[in-house]
Amino acid sequence: MNKIDLKGRVAIITGGARGIGFAAATRMLASGATVSLWDVDQAKLIEAQAALAAAGAVTIETVELTDERSVVSATEATLAKHGKIDILVNNAGITGGNARTWELSPDVWRRVIDVNLIGHFLTCHAIVPHMLENGYGRIVNIASIAGKEGNPNASHYSASKAGVIGLTKSLGKELATSGILVNCITPAAAKTDIFASMKQEHIDFMLSKIPMNRFLQVEEVAAMIAWLSSEDCAFSTGAVFDISGGRAVY
Repeated sequence: MNKIDLKGRVAIITGGARGIGFAAATRMLASGATVSLWDVDQAKLIEAQAALAAAGAVTIETVELTDERSVVSATEATLAKHGKIDILVNNAGITGGNARTWELSPDVWRRVIDVNLIGHFLTCHAIVPHMLENGYGRIVNIASIAGKEGNPNASHYSASKAGVIGLTKSLGKELATSGILVNCITPAAAKTDIFASMKQEHIDFMLSKIPMNRFLQVEEVAAMIAWLSSEDCAFSTGAVFDISGGRAVY
């Protein structure tokens, strides 16, 4: 494993209690960062903190990312504990299950947009001003290859991730001369707990689209997150980085 230098950096990872978020926390701790895990599941947060404790400094915040007050409170708590925020990894997301667009409940559609897109906006809205005060920051948004291609039976998820790509490009341009870089990653599917909310035929469909004929490993995307969070990433902003096993078409 290449050791990316994140010494002295404070990183927030949303959805950090499991899956890609947990893998990113593991990689960042190995690189010297202090990590604040944000998640809505307090029990899993406590479990994750205990599992990572030997690897470095880890704190936790129970956050409902669709609630502005909850996000602001978690931001203030993180600043009180660590004094600054250098890195924001917007990883939290849900699938909302699988169905054809006209068969999806509007409430389910809205919830997916709220968590996957509005949640990213609210964390950026709360944290960017603090990064601007320090003149430094790295924001990494986790989108999906579905946001580029539009997966059938997942219009809510695909639309939310397309929105994340657009948010990344806009915010990256707005902050381009500030010392804060904003990029996003568009992974193909990784086999995590999120698969439990998908139909098997949808899982099979996603695998069939990957030329490497396997799912993404969370450690692989964690490595990309760590690099995008580092000072070595110095001339990329508003960019979209595929990690799709060859699936990407543009």
